[in-house]
Amino acid sequence: MQVSQTVFSAGELPRLTPMPAPAGSQLALIFGSTAMLGDPANFAAVRAAYPSAIIAGCSTAGEIHGASVSDDTIVVTVASFAHTQVRLAKAEIAEASQSFAVGQALVDALPGDKLRHVLIFSDGLKVNGTELVRGLRDKLPPSVEVTGGLSADGPHFKRTLVCADGVPAEGQIAVVGLYGESIKIGYGSQGGWDSFGLEREITRSDGNVLYDLDGKPALQLYKHYLGEHADQLPVSALLFPLSLRYPERAGTGGAQSAVVRTILGIDEAAQSMTFAGDMPQGGHVRLMKANFDGLIAGASDAAQIGADALQGHPVQLALLISCVGRKLVLKQRVEEEVEGVRDVLGKDAVLSGFYSYGEISPHGVGDACELHNQTMTITTFCEV
Repeated sequence: MQVSQTVFSAGELPRLTPMPAPAGSQLALIFGSTAMLGDPANFAAVRAAYPSAIIAGCSTAGEIHGASVSDDTIVVTVASFAHTQVRLAKAEIAEASQSFAVGQALVDALPGDKLRHVLIFSDGLKVNGTELVRGLRDKLPPSVEVTGGLSADGPHFKRTLVCADGVPAEGQIAVVGLYGESIKIGYGSQGGWDSFGLEREITRSDGNVLYDLDGKPALQLYKHYLGEHADQLPVSALLFPLSLRYPERAGTGGAQSAVVRTILGIDEAAQSMTFAGDMPQGGHVRLMKANFDGLIAGASDAAQIGADALQGHPVQLALLISCVGRKLVLKQRVEEEVEGVRDVLGKDAVLSGFYSYGEISPHGVGDACELHNQTMTITTFCEV
């Protein structure tokens, strides 16, 4: 596998050198701001430079390239495979209730023979990420995992775009299938947040919409805890996510007994909050707050898990998907979590990725794939 990377900024004409068609498959990952990715001329430049590549990616809340994080840029990372085949499937989604069925349909659209791994880039606002993952897992064989994330729109939460081998658009989900025995893939997902306050029971919810906690309006209770930060909702909610313990995991303990959930929107009239994934009735939640050193250490831990999964093979490409909430908390220290990943994976690994509205991955090898929020999720690749 050969990997190259190009970054260009707003107002800058894309300067991509046309490449000859490779002998094997070629995958171009494209991540950028909503404004940059929404300009058809930018996609056209990438297509002209890589006419035979499958182009997939999404809008972001910040672009990762090398050990740097930028805004309002487009990052194009091209992997040229010698022995691995790449296939793409896409679907449209209009509302969260379609998520499970869309996940099933996406797997059905991918050829199944020799499928090794699935990458996913989803609309970040119209989807229930939990149900999307359930739909994917329902159709995939146990030996095939899924990693990826939900597209973002900076801190604005207005519109997100997905590129599915065409001009990026709203309401799209793209999956990329990687095929063959030559591709080696690892993955790891870690957080680093601290829980605080009382644990409260979800007493009324509908899918990813939370209405009541301990029999009281959820939004009202959440605002009480946020205090002065409540006036900046829903953006300020990124600083105070919820730790969710599913009903069936009660008493299990351990890192895998809970997931983190971030608010995507609020409804003042209904006093409800909409999340990126399920908030099941009977589950329990606690507020979380940032631990700066913990966030940076979590990114390094995710990198180590992903590297170890390759069993001694060097990491050639790493896809980093971190949460917009982490970026808002870390501020000027945001590059420290990427630098921590670089220290673990080494200077020869090409790092690419984005800040998201949700991360999709198992915690590590042997764990179930889930939707996460506020994590650093890393997928490592090597072709042998």
